[in-house]
Amino acid sequence: MLSFIIPAWNEEELIGKTIESIHVAARAVDHPYEIVVADDSSNDRTAEIAESLGATVVYCDNRQIGVTRNDGAFASKGEWLVFVDADTLVSAVVVRETIEAFDAGAVSGTSFPTFDEDIPFLARVLTPMLGISFRVLRLAAGAYLFCTREAFDAVGGFDKKFFAGEEVHLSTSLHKHGPFKTLKSQVVTSGRKFRTFSSAEMLVTLLMVTIPGVRRIRKRPKLWYGDRQPDSRE
Repeated sequence: MLSFIIPAWNEEELIGKTIESIHVAARAVDHPYEIVVADDSSNDRTAEIAESLGATVVYCDNRQIGVTRNDGAFASKGEWLVFVDADTLVSAVVVRETIEAFDAGAVSGTSFPTFDEDIPFLARVLTPMLGISFRVLRLAAGAYLFCTREAFDAVGGFDKKFFAGEEVHLSTSLHKHGPFKTLKSQVVTSGRKFRTFSSAEMLVTLLMVTIPGVRRIRKRPKLWYGDRQPDSRE
């Protein structure tokens, strides 16, 4: 069974579309699945919406997305785990390729995302370069990461000492347990971070994630758990 695990904090605007996309995709490929939403102390209708759409909701209070994903994985039942961000749309092609990857012996993998419309020029330039780097280095993007439960348990899940870039560190650890697969098809994730934060803020955050030592920041950047500014597209 596929267990789709969605970490969420105040995602009432987008999580419904994410869950619905998973339902449509998984039913199209006719494979057993479940959806688990790990609600990190949202104060909006995130949990209510998730439950109304048939997801199992796990309540936690972490303010750390990696640990929140771990809570969702612990509550799930499938032998195949798929971590999906709450602002990401999944297609039947992506799910089918995920199953094919597992059947072919992959232990972990990713679908490097494409962004929805209207992202700044700098983001449009850097994203393809980042995608190539992730493919070459066999790294997973947080929007869509999959792995076997056996391998996930073997590495201890997402390392709680990382408050940023945790999906990159997990994928590196998973390399020791078997093949990694980057899917040809892409999930579609929201470009809202690029629209609600300046390019300077985004670049500073990327540096905080990648520089040794700094990447172990003990306080998650407001990019993830801060007050959201208005989306310029809305």
